[in-house]
Amino acid sequence: MNSTTKPNSTGACVKIGESAISDFLMSVYILAFILGLIFNFLTLGPIIQQVWRKNVLGIFLLSLSISDLLFIFTMPLWINYYKQDHHWKLGPLSCSIAGFFYYSNMYISIFLLCCISVDRCLVVTYPLRSKTHRTSCYAWLQCLGVYTIVTLLHGMVLYYDDLSDAHDEVNGNDRCYETFPMTDAIVLFNMIRVGIGFVLPLLILALSYWKILATVGQSPGLSVQAKRKVRLLSFGVIGIFSVCFAPYHILLLVRSLVFYNSSTTDYSSSYCQFEQKMHFYFSCTLALSSLNCVVDPVLYVLVSNGVQNEVKTCCSRQTR
Repeated sequence: MNSTTKPNSTGACVKIGESAISDFLMSVYILAFILGLIFNFLTLGPIIQQVWRKNVLGIFLLSLSISDLLFIFTMPLWINYYKQDHHWKLGPLSCSIAGFFYYSNMYISIFLLCCISVDRCLVVTYPLRSKTHRTSCYAWLQCLGVYTIVTLLHGMVLYYDDLSDAHDEVNGNDRCYETFPMTDAIVLFNMIRVGIGFVLPLLILALSYWKILATVGQSPGLSVQAKRKVRLLSFGVIGIFSVCFAPYHILLLVRSLVFYNSSTTDYSSSYCQFEQKMHFYFSCTLALSSLNCVVDPVLYVLVSNGVQNEVKTCCSRQTR
């Protein structure tokens, strides 16, 4: 990923100092850390029970929960980063590791949501033919494939990146994943992330739930309440996906296009000014994407009747 950057004659391209922005972002991460930890641990036991019963959906949900928890355990590092007003102070290696879990969790969650959506689509649309393919072994292989592909890709990026783009030490910045300006190689990688990591999964989700809604709407055997639940689930998954991941990828695409179209003559003035204006909004979209570890457990309860029953059983035991 090593590449030459366009020259910056003004020194620091984006100036980040002490401001209320850091406190706001720190508050978002603290909220995500506390709620994500509570919700994931509350649903982890019921999900494991479903896995022991060889429930295919339970396997997808367990894989999603493990990814969320790995990210949640690194979240205190980001809380400390914003507490220190965008100063990492923990070295480039820890910065790369924290970023690795951050972005790996994002794309593991995205692709596992696709797996869940396709699985639901097969169950509703082809209930008899899907039985031969919906096995616990096949579900484990899908989850293993998602984990392997995402971790290998991000591992390769970190290896070839040589930590130079993850941790910014120019002019004593000590920033983590806030390096400005971009490089040509990073812009290309961002385009791939937007296309394969967001647009393609969004199309799969939309197609799957469109098929589900069309099939459920034509089914005379389902009650009005059951159809309403399916519709709420469909819109809920698309909504969660759009709120948590869409803003980040849209701004990432815009930033990459602006860098790609900027010329060396007006680079320092136009591009850096644009990045300066977009920094707060882009930081907010990153914080928003971290909330997926909070809303994922809500999704667990929505999509699985088995998990719902297990959660109700656990709650009733606690009450007694």
